[in-house]
Amino acid sequence: MVEVAAREVKALRDATGAGMMDAKRALVDANGDHEAAAQALREKGLAKAVGRSDRDNTEGAIGLATTTDRAAMVHLRCETDFSAKSDGFVSLVDDLASAVLEEGEGAPEARAAALDDLRLSIKENVEVGRVALIEAATDNLIDAYLHRQDGRGVNGVIVEASGVDQETLHQIALHIAFAKPTALSRDEVSPDLVEVERAALLDITKAEGKPEQAWDKIVEGRLSAWFRETV
Repeated sequence: MVEVAAREVKALRDATGAGMMDAKRALVDANGDHEAAAQALREKGLAKAVGRSDRDNTEGAIGLATTTDRAAMVHLRCETDFSAKSDGFVSLVDDLASAVLEEGEGAPEARAAALDDLRLSIKENVEVGRVALIEAATDNLIDAYLHRQDGRGVNGVIVEASGVDQETLHQIALHIAFAKPTALSRDEVSPDLVEVERAALLDITKAEGKPEQAWDKIVEGRLSAWFRETV
């Protein structure tokens, strides 16, 4: 049996994220060949990764890359909050966003090996979620905002508009990120949705014991506040 030095095992573990015994066994089976051992571990890990593909991956991070007239955003999904905050995960989603900015929305497909390496490293179901690339039309401005939490992007916005200055557009992006409006104006809000909200507010007002003659005024005031959050 080939004798394997501890430093060689450590180097393979650092490169692949494999456990100590798995790394040592792979080196022995490969007669000490680091590259062959790494490939064997990779293939073994990818086979296991297939079995994880049906796991829920509701955590993740968002990457954003911009120029003066273009913006790209990528959502990378995983299973746990812990992995989503890791340096390797955040670095990859940022790299993917930069690649989309330069190469187009299909860029993540060309990074399959990097995605596989991340799956092997964190042992989770990792998938590329939504991908967006926006290029401002002639005479339009573009702005983007990425809210970071614990070192990772968790909420991203890209806005394109005309007839406004850059600072105003940036404030709009911030408003969208934090208020999460569902429409640009009151006219765009579904009348059916407005009536549902109006009825709910009326029920609340009645339950609070407000005088009947004040119901309409109270409901309209509360509906205006709801519109400020929705638009």
